[in-house]
Parts: sequence; C-alpha cells; structure tokens
Amino acid sequence: MTALDDTSQALQTRLLIDLEPEVEKNLERHLQATKDWMPHDYVPWSEGRNFAFLGGEDWQPEDSRLDPVAKTAMIVNLLTEDNLPSYHREISERFSRDGAWGTWVGRWTAEEARHGTAMRDYLVVTRGVDPVKLEQLRMVHMQAGYDSGDKSMLRTLAYVSFQELATRISHRNTGRATGCPVAEQLLARIAVDENLHMVFYRNLLASAFEIAPDDAMEAIRDEVVGFSMPGSTMPDFARNAMTIAKAGIYDLRLHHDDVVMPVLRYWKVFERNDLRPRGERAREELAAFMTSLDEKASSFVAKREEAAAKKAARLAAPAQG
Repeated sequence: MTALDDTSQALQTRLLIDLEPEVEKNLERHLQATKDWMPHDYVPWSEGRNFAFLGGEDWQPEDSRLDPVAKTAMIVNLLTEDNLPSYHREISERFSRDGAWGTWVGRWTAEEARHGTAMRDYLVVTRGVDPVKLEQLRMVHMQAGYDSGDKSMLRTLAYVSFQELATRISHRNTGRATGCPVAEQLLARIAVDENLHMVFYRNLLASAFEIAPDDAMEAIRDEVVGFSMPGSTMPDFARNAMTIAKAGIYDLRLHHDDVVMPVLRYWKVFERNDLRPRGERAREELAAFMTSLDEKASSFVAKREEAAAKKAARLAAPAQG
C-alpha cells in the first residue's frame, strides 16, 4: 500500500468516526419525516387477469395503454431499481454495517425495495409492458450488477446526493408522461422517498465539507464530471436515455438546473473560503465543467425545439394543402 493509500484510508476511517453523530441525527430526522406506505395500495389489482400459463392470454402490444416513450421510461426506471442488491453492497462497503451507519444502510435498502415491487406489480397487472421481455431484461441487468469501482466514501456520498435527486425527477416526470393517474400517483410517492434519501446524503456531505474541505471538493468535482445514472449498464441504455431526453423526462437541462446546481448551492461550493490550492483547483475545474454542461444543455434544448417545430410543420402541411 502506498503512502497515498495510507492517507486515503486514514481519512476514510476518520470521516466514518467523526460523521457518525451526524448520521444518527439525520437518521432520526429521516424517520420523523418519512411515512411508511404499502406498495399494494398503488396497484389496480382489479385490472389483473391470468396469463396463458394459468389458462389466460399472454401479453399483446394492444394490451398496454402506455405510449412507447412512457414504456421506455418505466422500464428504465424499474430496471434501475432492480439492481438494489448491488447498491446495498456498494454503500455497506463504503460506509459501514455497524452503528448508525449500518442502521441507515438497512433502512435505506428496505425503503428502496418498495419501489421495484410496486412498479413491477403495476406494470404486470395493467399489462403496461411485455412481462416476458421485462423479466429477460431484469435477468441480464441484475446478473451484470452494478460496480462503482474503487470510489472513496466521500465520492460515494457525493454521487448518491446527485443520483437520488436525479432519480426523483426521473420518476416524477415519468409518472406525468404515462397519462395514467394511478402510475403518476405511484411514481410521485416513490419520488418522495428519493428526495428524502437525497437530503440525508446531501446533509452528510455538507458535514464532511467542514472536516475535509479539499477532499470533499475533489470528490464533488469527480462525481459531477463523471456522473452517470446507476442504470447506465443496462441493455440499450444510451438509446433509451436519448428517447427519454427527447421527451423532456430527463435531459441535460434538467440535470444541470434541477439536479447538480441545487445541490452545489446547498453546499455553497462556489462561496467557500476554506480551500487550499488543490481544493481551489478542483473548484475551478468544476466551474469550467458546469459552464460546458450549461452550454450543451442549451444546445440540446434548442435542437429539440427545432425538431419539434419541423415535425409540427410537416403535420400541418397536408391540412393547409
């Protein structure tokens, strides 16, 4: 092990110890703020019927009332939730299975497990998507699992602060895109959980900033610059993500304006005066990246609006003729 490795390990151990009182405080705040809910309450069971295996009829495309974009978004969101065993392993290894850390890891995992259960039950009961294809995709995605590499505890805290908020927005906008009041209600409820999880992680990193500001700034820079959703390894993710972005469910503009910037503002990233040279360098690199991200987001939105205008003009042309 190198000296740098020794230093990193020492910092991680110090943070795990020093942050435990904050974990306890935020866990208590979380338990007071959250409300238990029952996944089965959000599923229209009266719409269900047997498939061919039990004497009914197997799924047909006309069974679904979801349009292609809503189907894609629902599948991507559900498959992302499906990899919960991998996420549990990741945070239990980066944090701890002992004390308040361990209590949080268990609580977070139990709450997250509701999401996949409810979403799958909804889609199968309403025949919103092909259940055979959905199961095949789940098998591939879960077998591959999720591996964040050798991220430090600080980088993990930074990542989940952004990721939980991104997931909240994706679920909420997907619910609206379905055009189904039941699905919208379900995904809005899941989004509440994701927001509370974000607040927990965001608060912990804010406390870590006070202990190790330079290391925290470097972790934030690394996670903002290299950010990708946890479901990015699923089959056809890039194509599906583009479909979702074109529909405005989750795109670069939302990522910049509604995910990254609000969290950076909460941490007062660009206002801090406690950074040494390496922390300042990380902040400068972060600022440059955010400028570039903003420009890319504006370009994407402009192109999307231009394409929509052209499509509208083509559709209107025959009527005018």
